[in-house]
Amino acid sequence: MKKVAVFMGSKSDMDLMENCFDMLEKFGIEYDAFILSAHRTPDEVAEAVKDAEQKYGVIIAAAGYAAHLAGTIAGKVAIPVIGIPVDNSSFKGFDSLLSTVMMPPGVPVATVTVGKAGAINAAVLAAQILGVAYPEIQQKIKDYKQEMKGKVLKANEEIQNLI
Repeated sequence: MKKVAVFMGSKSDMDLMENCFDMLEKFGIEYDAFILSAHRTPDEVAEAVKDAEQKYGVIIAAAGYAAHLAGTIAGKVAIPVIGIPVDNSSFKGFDSLLSTVMMPPGVPVATVTVGKAGAINAAVLAAQILGVAYPEIQQKIKDYKQEMKGKVLKANEEIQNLI
């Protein structure tokens, strides 16, 4: 089974990305993690993704400010790249959202929401992509969706009992 590569532009993104790692582990997906910057370590980013198609099924990249880690990677690989905008600037993530989502034709980056929900959603989307080829992952996604449904129905039942 192919793994997921997870890139962070800075060590300060680690707390956010723990949510992504937890979800990948929940789905039984192995991953490699990197702290590399599109702007401060461009050669190392290029080296880390040079064999990406052989090792990975999906790449997840998180970066803040107007850093363009996901876009830099997407320009070098032929596998799906999911970008997570990080809200660590005075623009509250709007700058990183725009730099992640506004890609030129032919170089897509699937972009999830800013912050913690984005880290979770990136892992879920990566699992859904891998689930096309791996039925066991697809089943785990189905189970996860049922688990979420159960939580909402339980909360609804609890509130109905209060009124």
